[in-house]
Amino acid sequence: MSRRPKDLTPEQLRFVPQKPVRWLSPRTLLDTSMRFGLARVFGGYVDKREIIGGREQPVYDHSGAEELWIDYVADIGDGFNATYSIAYLMAQDELEVGGERLPRGSVLVMGGDEVYPAGDWVEYEQRMKGPYQAANPGSPVALYAIPGNHDWFDGLTAFARQFTEGRTIGGYRTFQKRSYFALNLPHRWWLFALDAQFDTHLDQNQIEYFRRAAQQLQPGDQVILCVAQPSWLWTADDPRSFDRIDHFIRDVIAARGARVPLILTGDRHHYAHYSEVDGVRHLVGAGGGGAYLSPTHTLPEELTAPRRSVPEPDAPEREYRLAQTYPSKAKSLSYSFGIFGRLPWLNKGFVALMAVVSLIGTVSILEGTGTTVAAAAVLIAAGVAFAHPGQGRRTSRHYLLGGLHGLAQAVLAWGGAQVIKQFDDVSFWTYLIYLPLAGLAGTWLVGLYLVVANRLGVNANELFAGMSVIDQKCFLRIRVDKDGATVYPVGLDRVGRHWEADPEGSETSSWIKPVVPLSPRLIEPGFGASHPVPAEELVPRQHPVRRLVSQASTWFTGR
Repeated sequence: MSRRPKDLTPEQLRFVPQKPVRWLSPRTLLDTSMRFGLARVFGGYVDKREIIGGREQPVYDHSGAEELWIDYVADIGDGFNATYSIAYLMAQDELEVGGERLPRGSVLVMGGDEVYPAGDWVEYEQRMKGPYQAANPGSPVALYAIPGNHDWFDGLTAFARQFTEGRTIGGYRTFQKRSYFALNLPHRWWLFALDAQFDTHLDQNQIEYFRRAAQQLQPGDQVILCVAQPSWLWTADDPRSFDRIDHFIRDVIAARGARVPLILTGDRHHYAHYSEVDGVRHLVGAGGGGAYLSPTHTLPEELTAPRRSVPEPDAPEREYRLAQTYPSKAKSLSYSFGIFGRLPWLNKGFVALMAVVSLIGTVSILEGTGTTVAAAAVLIAAGVAFAHPGQGRRTSRHYLLGGLHGLAQAVLAWGGAQVIKQFDDVSFWTYLIYLPLAGLAGTWLVGLYLVVANRLGVNANELFAGMSVIDQKCFLRIRVDKDGATVYPVGLDRVGRHWEADPEGSETSSWIKPVVPLSPRLIEPGFGASHPVPAEELVPRQHPVRRLVSQASTWFTGR
């Protein structure tokens, strides 16, 4: 007798598979803008970390095994096809990729943005919890998570409820009591995961927690650091962007003689690996857990983090070189030209919005010279406002590109007015025919602006958000053993589109499986993140009881 019905209904699944978020639809733009603004304004006054920071939280011990496998995934809770494809791969007992056999991780670390478009309990249920429960209904895996900016949109309320109250998601069990955590790994390795609210600051409770955790570090120990955003990418425009991470490493970790050879992050929905020049540190962005693809062709080939600045004249600069991206820069660039077809098709509400904008501009121009100047000024101002940097400050190129875009929209409205003037009898039907044509033309003009601006580092996020590319997803599988930590980046060129129930599966097998088997691959060969430790620092980590006995003996004997 099968354990499950042949056709799993949404009620039995306890979630409804969701389509990808349409990021440029007017409703989503308005909703996320309001949530983001409120979270930024009030987040500092109602910081949920101060509430849950009073809970007792230990350093979680996973050091008992000779070999430990950890899965790392970020930016996951978007459309079902992409999110479930990655969740399904991670839930399988073993993956064979690139000639390597990689067993499932016994620990899963979620690196931020566990849900889109904003953190609330409904979105968590539908877009994250449901798919992950269906992928792994029973195999025991320890789950830890840090929040990203979208998890902070409700002040961390839903995140805290989901991850800090000992809940289970199928076979995944949560342990953490706060929005940050520390793990004790085998062979003198550790994992510290930080929660920097909107990349602003670390609260005092969090600093104290990690200082207590760092008391267990010994000289030569090695720490994997997880952060929510790749601030190293922004040091060219904002030299201080990496300072927070650098201060944490120096003041908390390096002060104990430990090292950080590997920093992991999400936030950008691609894979990007930077390797330190003449050093051993690796900076890895792996935000390919399910959200729309982010570009890689705009990534710098070299960067400096930290970077010396006026407030930090003595910062120990480190140089990095781009080792690998996924997708490749050429593939990423080819995707960008799909905006002309995908933007109007996937975001029909945006076409309607541009139709209304064009209509208002056209009617204003038809009214006379004064309203023409006013309409042009409003459109140019709107273009400048749309041309934002994402990170860092506005520069002259933002004002120039935004102004040209607004001017182009004004010229489009003027051209529409000239066409309408050719009709002897302008009626309601004239404007009804004009609306969809103007909306499509205005949308294509936005697409052209995004393609050009993207090449110059402006509005890079909006270009790919408007296309919602669901393929080219990834996660990390990390092995920690006596030889150090080895990172295996697993990529999936094409996510599943068609699924079927698996009623004959075991109690721990995925409820839903792909009709066409998924084909994961290694993005690059597994690379070691181990830092060479001088022989004089190779002090074996003692069992706590033995350490106490040793300390007592030293106290009694004076030796």
